[in-house]
Amino acid sequence: MIDKRVATLAEALADVRDGATVMVGGFGLAGQPMASLEALLDQGARELTIVCNNAGNGEDGLAALIAAGRVRKIVCSFPRQADSWHFDREYRAGRIALELVPQGNLAERIRAAGAGIGGFFTPTGYGTALAEGKETRFLDGRWQVFETPLHADLALILAERGDRWGNLTYRMTARNFGPIMAAAARCTVAAVHEIVELGGLDPEAVVTPGLFVQRVVQVPRRTT
Repeated sequence: MIDKRVATLAEALADVRDGATVMVGGFGLAGQPMASLEALLDQGARELTIVCNNAGNGEDGLAALIAAGRVRKIVCSFPRQADSWHFDREYRAGRIALELVPQGNLAERIRAAGAGIGGFFTPTGYGTALAEGKETRFLDGRWQVFETPLHADLALILAERGDRWGNLTYRMTARNFGPIMAAAARCTVAAVHEIVELGGLDPEAVVTPGLFVQRVVQVPRRTT
């Protein structure tokens, strides 16, 4: 019987190794798997490469991982916000590396990994420092830059509902990067607010098929 349910996030993340590449869902705070990030902090893995839309907010979640010195590199689109002071401090001190990727390119590089695509050309970034060292071609009337897929060892995503097979649905904009990150990682840990019986999800409403999810953990809904 296929059953991907895991009792706790600590158990689901126990095998994360030092140096792992971890994709973290969320657009700002929308859909960010805060409980999973806290469990990863407790787990102790170091020298992590984080792929995320931003570089943490305030004191919690990803920001706490950065503050603890556990992240060696971050690949993101928005590293600096009003409350990203931990990233700012670590970057200025040379303790964390940054790969800045335009948001559309970030999403497409993740999607390409999940789709098994070896790379793609895009006009975004041409003529800027972001294109330095990359192949360029004149295609469809524009100069374009070759971008490579982004793969990960682990994806941490947050979903609204799931079943024991790992099929997932999301709540509104909390969906964001979750589906493509699940497809691009070797192991996806989905934190969900509700686990339903098989058949409890409308097949037409399933966004992430269980094929892309290895572990499902139920977590309480946060009110703050």
